[in-house]
Amino acid sequence: MKKQRNGVTRRGFVGTAMSGAVLAPPCMSAQMSGAANEPNESVDITLTINREKYALTIEPRVTLLDALRERLHLTGTKKGCDHGQCGACTVLVNGRRINSCLRFAIMHQGDEITTIEGLAAGGQLHPVQSAFIENDGFQCGYCTPGQICSAVALLDELKANTVSAATQAATQAATQAATQAVSNTNGAIDISDDEIRERMSGNICRCGAYPNIVAAVRAAYQQGRRA
Repeated sequence: MKKQRNGVTRRGFVGTAMSGAVLAPPCMSAQMSGAANEPNESVDITLTINREKYALTIEPRVTLLDALRERLHLTGTKKGCDHGQCGACTVLVNGRRINSCLRFAIMHQGDEITTIEGLAAGGQLHPVQSAFIENDGFQCGYCTPGQICSAVALLDELKANTVSAATQAATQAATQAATQAVSNTNGAIDISDDEIRERMSGNICRCGAYPNIVAAVRAAYQQGRRA
């Protein structure tokens, strides 16, 4: 093999570098590992969930989903992908839907958090819950809590004239003109199957119960208009 200018072969140079990496001092490896796995200091927080206050002592990196399920045993909220892609962990925070697996619990002190357990009131199911039952909007049921929470927020969005990508006039230049163009006599965006599918697209049903889910949301919407 030809030698390079300093009398060191290419193979010898690479071998020396590799041996240095492999034979790093054990104490150094232990220190690096310990730094990566060192737990964060626990903190005290208070969360308002389903109109009740809960005091928790948790690490700052605990997600809202894990706080609900593992610390407070509110297991109606499901852990699916744990990456914010399936919607099984959907809950309501101040009336808006979020993926609880993507948010730290510590971020939501002072917020009003509603899980599937908190939708019913006075012994009566929420209209969306009743609509899902009446229209058979589920099969295995694992995604259903997230689907229902998402649907509740969807109906509030319609009442607030919040347009979506499927709203007919959403591409118009002025949002105000767009919402007026698609408003019905009750002052809310009129609903369609495409509108429901678009707004529920963040919630995945592996069983494929989508037609009945759409029917359930439409039924809850129509009941709300009659009320």
